[in-house]
Amino acid sequence: MTSAVQLIRSSTLTDTVEYAYAATAPADARLIFLAGSCPLDDGGRTLAPGDVAAQAHRVMLNLEIALADAGAELTDVVSTRVLVATTDRHDLVTAWQVVRDAFGDHDPPSTLLGVTVLGYPDQLVEVEAVAALI
Repeated sequence: MTSAVQLIRSSTLTDTVEYAYAATAPADARLIFLAGSCPLDDGGRTLAPGDVAAQAHRVMLNLEIALADAGAELTDVVSTRVLVATTDRHDLVTAWQVVRDAFGDHDPPSTLLGVTVLGYPDQLVEVEAVAALI
């Protein structure tokens, strides 16, 4: 299948952000709504308690696997939401850098949020995504 995602840049907003401001997919695209990707190993255990970067790496690996199971890849992602259980901006930046690096040149619109707690014991990072295919 071919990616249906078109990233949109703004000429009137700052160009210093590391993501597109918007993205579109045509009406006939097949949308894929992914559950939040978590830093779980194959046995369902949370990996790397206390390590934001290591958890973010595992989250992105698990996201890529879920996308592949749906016939998609990271370049098919329309948008993401990155959740980090922290009150420390440094942790947000650490998680963001791992997520951003995983996407490479494909920089879909994203929201980065610090939250109080996530669903699994010792979980610090979660990434939700929407993808589109033609």
